Amino acid sequence: MIPEFSRLYRLDEIGGAPRSVTLEADAEERAALAERFGLIAIDRLSASAELVSEGDRVIATGRIEAAVTQACVASGDPVPAVLAEDFALRFVPEGAAPEEVELEESDLDELCFSGGAVDLGEAVAQTVALALDPFPRAPGAEEKLRAAGVIGEEDAGPFAALKALKDKL
Repeated sequence: MIPEFSRLYRLDEIGGAPRSVTLEADAEERAALAERFGLIAIDRLSASAELVSEGDRVIATGRIEAAVTQACVASGDPVPAVLAEDFALRFVPEGAAPEEVELEESDLDELCFSGGAVDLGEAVAQTVALALDPFPRAPGAEEKLRAAGVIGEEDAGPFAALKALKDKL
C-alpha cells in the first residue's frame, strides 16, 4: 500500500550535509488523509525539514504546519484547528538492532524504513495525526448536550448524589 502523502528520499541522495526539503500536500492527498484520520477536512498541510544521513540512518528535523477541521466529540459540529509542530525523527533500517540508551524528552522518535529510501511524507502525516486534539469540543457543545438530555459531570456520580441529599436536609 502506498501512503496518501508519500515523499520518498533516497539515502544515496541525502548525504552527510544537511539537505533542506519542503513538502506540500495537494487537495487529493489532503482529502485522502482527512478520510484516514477521521477528519472533516485538511485545508492545508506543509512541512519544511532538514535531512542528514548518518550511515544507514537518517535524521529529519523540521516543522509541520496544517489547518484541519475535526468533528466535535459531543455535537459533531466542525472544530477548526491550526497545527504548528516541530519534529525530530530518526529513520532506522527495518530489522536494525535498537540502540540501548535511556530515553530523555529530547530524544528523537524512531521510524523504520525498508529499501534505500525514507518516506518523509508519511512521517509528516503520522506526526499530524499525533498532534490532533483527541477530544475536540465546539463552542456551545455543553448547551447542546444539556438540551438533548445528557447530564454533565457535575450532575452525575457520587458527589452529585451527596449534593442532592444536602439540598433535602
